[in-house]
Amino acid sequence: MLKNHPYIRKTLNVTMSLLLGGAILYWMYRDFDFNSVRHVLLHEMNWWWMLASSPFCVMAQAFRGLRWKQALEPLDEKPKASSCIHAIFISYAASLIVPRIGEFTRCGVLAKKEGVSFPKALGTVVTERAIDSLIILFIAATVFLMQLPVFLRFFTKTGTRLDDITGVLGQFSSTGYLVVAACALGTLIGAYIFRRKLAFYDRVKATLGGVFDGITSLKSISNVPLFLFYSFGIWVAYFLHYYITFFCFESTSHLGIVCGIVSFIVGCMAVLVPTPNGAGPWHFAVKTMLILYGLADTEALIFVIVVHSIQTLMVALLGIYALIKIEN
Repeated sequence: MLKNHPYIRKTLNVTMSLLLGGAILYWMYRDFDFNSVRHVLLHEMNWWWMLASSPFCVMAQAFRGLRWKQALEPLDEKPKASSCIHAIFISYAASLIVPRIGEFTRCGVLAKKEGVSFPKALGTVVTERAIDSLIILFIAATVFLMQLPVFLRFFTKTGTRLDDITGVLGQFSSTGYLVVAACALGTLIGAYIFRRKLAFYDRVKATLGGVFDGITSLKSISNVPLFLFYSFGIWVAYFLHYYITFFCFESTSHLGIVCGIVSFIVGCMAVLVPTPNGAGPWHFAVKTMLILYGLADTEALIFVIVVHSIQTLMVALLGIYALIKIEN
């Protein structure tokens, strides 16, 4: 029935994502005193460190745009670097509204602005995502081995140890069950949406051909070292954008770079759950990891809600800026 009503289906997808993120946030903050956040923002937080972290958000997205331009060049597509970067800004902002829509949005923006083939652009995005996944998995595996005791405590605390699952489930409140069910439902919806998109492209051979061309474009990259520099630079910039915020708060300023890397990786894994900018899953994962490194529960809750909110606002502002520039 919903197949014939795409707008209804999209609305339901967005609604489910918002409900999933909202349910997790409610569960985490249901007994939280938000006046403490106001006090920290006005009297305790060092805003200079937050300002210092901001350029790395721009840098990470700019590197992604420049790398994308490189990937498109072997396909005889020559978009301007500024157009690629603006398309990236817009794509991240779009994903705040509809999770995972950014990949399609940036291809559409570049197709409209520069006349770049949408299927070819989409193919390069698929390749980029594969490269990013390999990089983050390599970092995650390295960090996991170096900090194995911490991760084992994390799994125990979050109820993911196989031998503790029965006991943990028995301790869940009714709200806890609802959050787990919502996460599972969100994951299933995300998998369904992804399968439908693949099925759509499977029915359009010309599009698939363009996607394949985009995927194989990397073999003709003219400057491989520069491409690798952008690829690793993206994640270094993302990490610094996150880690520098530790120094905004007295409670996290002493935690150190190892805690920063571990919590950053866990946060990257959490945003795979389809909610706007990872809202909910990111908060839960990072908060839990910070507590394992000695932070009090309230301090961890304040850190994740302040940092995530400010960084999300910056993504939105960059998207608005790019929309204005792309139209001129």
